[in-house]
Amino acid sequence: MDTKKIVERAKTSKFYMWLLNVGLNRMIPFNKPHGFKIEEIKDDYIKTSLPYKRRNFNHIRGLHACALATLSEFTTGFLMVSRLDPKKYRIILKTLEMDYHYQGKMKAYGTFNLTDDWLNDQIYKPLEANEAVVVICEIKIHDEEGNHLTTGKVHWQVKSWSKVRTKA
Repeated sequence: MDTKKIVERAKTSKFYMWLLNVGLNRMIPFNKPHGFKIEEIKDDYIKTSLPYKRRNFNHIRGLHACALATLSEFTTGFLMVSRLDPKKYRIILKTLEMDYHYQGKMKAYGTFNLTDDWLNDQIYKPLEANEAVVVICEIKIHDEEGNHLTTGKVHWQVKSWSKVRTKA
């Protein structure tokens, strides 16, 4: 699967959006039971969803805290990977902080923006002088009625592959 081409086509095609979501479920089997879905993707924006279904419930039939946290990681990580050339950069989850504001009792949506200026200021320029950088991606998740469920701060370590030491 040529993910880069499919992502590009998914920006304007429902078929390629479907294909992208099916492919991601196969590539990331851990996420499949949650039913995460990319709803919209642009060059600097992504919107994902978490369905309100039994597998995502906690003990009081609300959206489980871990499902919401995983949606935060998935959303920010996917846009980072789609913006950074995977042949040049490696990203690794370092820390995940979550603040929970409201109990999720319906489908939830995560949105995240990543501008060229942000990439330049937070990743490209700092990597010229450092072996690795840690960037914090803040994401807010809301339900279908607009209630603010969570604020996630996903800390990603970004490193140039040319600076990654491999064992011989």
